[in-house]
Amino acid sequence: MSTQTESTAINYSPSNKLQALSKLLGSWIVTGGATGTVTYRWMDGGFFLLQEVDLIQNDMQIKGIEVIGHLRPFEQPASENIVSRFYDNHGNTFDYEYELEGNQLTIWAGGKGSDAYFRGVFSEDGKSNQGAWVYPGGYGYESTMTLQTSSGD
Repeated sequence: MSTQTESTAINYSPSNKLQALSKLLGSWIVTGGATGTVTYRWMDGGFFLLQEVDLIQNDMQIKGIEVIGHLRPFEQPASENIVSRFYDNHGNTFDYEYELEGNQLTIWAGGKGSDAYFRGVFSEDGKSNQGAWVYPGGYGYESTMTLQTSSGD
């Protein structure tokens, strides 16, 4: 007895929601409560945005990488939300959720609706983002990113 298995190839493409984060592409100078540079680029295929971080915050150097995109577990559809995981040189891992509405970028620590988040607004020319990190208990700091070199990849 023989059985025949059908294989259906599903062609995925990066979502419009994810592609909208192209506003972040390039190297940015960060000032405010943390200072240094961050660089965003697409991973081959365009399904994930990669961020490389080199910052000084509270007199401590933070170097790290972040992978940003939709979750798509094995044989499952992609998540609706855009999430990330950040890894740093101190052994920390942090999870975030990204939301872009027009020129307003919100990065929720842990997940949407968290009491800890960044909210900033891109300038009309897209060359800066001004906002603040907000933490429970009234803590936080202002943060400005200024585009140093753009990247269209």
